[in-house]
Amino acid sequence: MAIDFHSEDNRKTYASREADSGWAAAIKAIVDPLNRRVADIGCGGGIYSVAWHRLGAEHVTGVDFSAQMLEAARNNAVGLEGLAFQSGEATATGLPDACVDIVFERALIHHLPTYDACFAEAFRVLRDNGHVLIQDRTPEDVTLAGSPEHIRGYFFERFPRLLEVELARRPRHDEVVRALTGAGFTHIRSMQLWETRKTYTHLEALQQDLAQRTGRSILHELNDAELADLIGFISTQVGDALPMEEQDRWTLWYATKA
Repeated sequence: MAIDFHSEDNRKTYASREADSGWAAAIKAIVDPLNRRVADIGCGGGIYSVAWHRLGAEHVTGVDFSAQMLEAARNNAVGLEGLAFQSGEATATGLPDACVDIVFERALIHHLPTYDACFAEAFRVLRDNGHVLIQDRTPEDVTLAGSPEHIRGYFFERFPRLLEVELARRPRHDEVVRALTGAGFTHIRSMQLWETRKTYTHLEALQQDLAQRTGRSILHELNDAELADLIGFISTQVGDALPMEEQDRWTLWYATKA
């Protein structure tokens, strides 16, 4: 069964960590966040809304369609000024025209059947010369082999049917470029980014993270017995390779509203 983003049980699944320094360095190499207004569309638990704030953004608006995710995001941002969260869809954010300098969409578009309306909405809310940044995993990113540094690869090694689900929903590079171009964006570029997801000092911490399906929507395709089997398999593969820094490879597209 796919993840239910509206379930209270999943409220904290995308709110329990911080964006790593490698991600921040990659973002600053693309665009200067200082004193910019940012829309984090599909913000989930607000991890990256807070990260943009820490990069010096003047104001960040997180938009999500899940009340549970928005509650987690607001809790994540307690005490921070210049952060707001509101309900909205990727294709209908509720934001005014030309209100932000940067639109950021991380791990969003693989949940959408098509990208045209989503990118058209991003174009609408951006000011002239504003930038859109799309971060997601392509089929090339998700088919990398499993290792202690790339835990996700073990999911598909143990349960090949998960790879079928993953490949069916992951964006192809050419499709993203076509949709960005169709929405009116120019100067479209892309890069690969290895992002540290979490560091584990002992095996029990990794096992607990997997058992809670934390931040891994694909694991909701497994029942409890299958998940227990996967945890045992990964534990055997990892062995004594601890402490362990888990990483995921992403593709980051960025373009301009000229």
